[in-house]
Amino acid sequence: MSNTTVYLTEKINRLKKERRALVLSHNYQVGEIQDVADFIGDSLELSRMAIRTDAKVILFCGVHFMAETAALLNPDKMVLIPDLTAGCSMSDMVTVEKVRALKAKHPSAVVVCYVNTSAAVKAESDICCTSSNATKVVLSIPSDREIIFIPDQYLGNYVSHLTGRKLILYDGYCPVHYRIMASDLEKLKSYHPDAEVVVHPECTEEVVAQADRVLSTSGICQAVRQSPAQKVIVGTETGILHRLQKENPGKKFFAACQWCDCAHMKVNTLEKILWSLEDMKHVVTVPKEIFPKARQAVERMMAVPV
Repeated sequence: MSNTTVYLTEKINRLKKERRALVLSHNYQVGEIQDVADFIGDSLELSRMAIRTDAKVILFCGVHFMAETAALLNPDKMVLIPDLTAGCSMSDMVTVEKVRALKAKHPSAVVVCYVNTSAAVKAESDICCTSSNATKVVLSIPSDREIIFIPDQYLGNYVSHLTGRKLILYDGYCPVHYRIMASDLEKLKSYHPDAEVVVHPECTEEVVAQADRVLSTSGICQAVRQSPAQKVIVGTETGILHRLQKENPGKKFFAACQWCDCAHMKVNTLEKILWSLEDMKHVVTVPKEIFPKARQAVERMMAVPV
C-alpha cells in the first residue's frame, strides 16, 4: 500500500466517523475502495445493508442506479455517490417509453425489472430482481401470468431455463459480460483442467453452458470460500478478483476475460470518496413523482424470501 493510499484511507476513516457515514462498495470496485468500505457485496446485499444501517449518510461506491436504490429504501438518509458519471450501459439501453410500449403489447403481463435500471424504469415495473434472486422472484409470480423481463436478455434466458417459465425478453445486455467469449473460456479451461469455473448469469448462453456454477458476484465469493478447488476460473467483471484473492490467499484465480472491466465502476477513486465526504456531495435523490412506484417495486423484491 502506497503512502498516498494510507493517507487517503486515514482521512476517509476519520470523516466516516465525523459524518456518521457508511461506505458501501460493490464487488466490482477497485481493490483500495473495497478495502476502505464498511461493507462489500452485490446489489441485493447492498440494498439490504442500506436498510439495516443506522448511519446518517450512505456513501455508495458503485454506479448510479445502485445509489438510487439506496435512496428509495432510505428516504430519511443522505445518499452520496463519489462520481455522478458512474452510470450503467445496460441501464441506458432501456427507457420508460420502451417499457410502456412493451406493456401496451402485453397489458396483462407482470413486469420484472432487473435492478440494473433507473428509478424511472423501476416505477414502470411491478417488481425488481437482482441476479441472486431473479429465479425466486419469477417463481413468486402466478404461473398463469405473462412475464416481461427487462432489460438483460441473458439473465432472463438463464432464469427462463431454470424456472421453465417463458419470459418476454427485452434485448438489453451488459457489454462487459458480453465480451467474455466462450472460445476464450474453453481455451483457459484446457490450460487449467482442474480449475472450477464460476460465471455470472449476465454472460452469454454459450459461456454459461461451460460453467460449473452460475452465480451472482456474492454467490461466487461464497461458493469459492466453500469449494475445495484450489484453482478457479472467474467469468465476471475483473474487480471481483481482489476480494476473491484477499479472502482465499491460498487459491489461484484466473479471469475468463482479463480486459472485461466496467469503465463506469472504475470512475470511483479514493480521492473522490474523500472529496465526497468532505463536501457532502454528490447527493442522489429520486423525483417525488416516481418515488412511490419505484420504491414499491424494490420493496416487493425485498419481500421475496431469500
